[in-house]
Amino acid sequence: MIAAGQTIDTAFTLKVVQDGEVREVVFRDLLTKPVIVSVYMKNNTGSCDKQNDSLVAHASEFAKAGYRLIALSRDTCGSHLKYAAKKNITYTLASDPSDAFARATDSLVEKSMYGRTFQGPVRAAYIINTQGKVLRVIEKVDTKDHSAQIKAALATL
Repeated sequence: MIAAGQTIDTAFTLKVVQDGEVREVVFRDLLTKPVIVSVYMKNNTGSCDKQNDSLVAHASEFAKAGYRLIALSRDTCGSHLKYAAKKNITYTLASDPSDAFARATDSLVEKSMYGRTFQGPVRAAYIINTQGKVLRVIEKVDTKDHSAQIKAALATL
């Protein structure tokens, strides 16, 4: 996994949902200000819902502090549109079915579920500056209190 101080390749493409619209972007184009990227597994699942509920409750604080908040999963933009409406999500939801962000952050790992082994992204959060330099990594997300983890990481910058 990438560490604080390292720079990621920001030339990969994602589809994002923001303000009820879907668009395709190059990740570096999202870096108009520092970003917080919170990686989760799937919309409408218990832990992931808790993680996003925590972000929803504090999204305006992160925006006021000068950060763009991005929650990223493998879900489609169609799923993200419904999820954003259901959860009152105002921040960016990124669709990354090809794990481009996980590859850029070297955070694609082997996982297993129901006896099946597969590759998947680590549930983690990254604070990245406008040049793509990783300022902090939260390697183990506390889904219930994720925003507190992010606030603690931001306080150390």
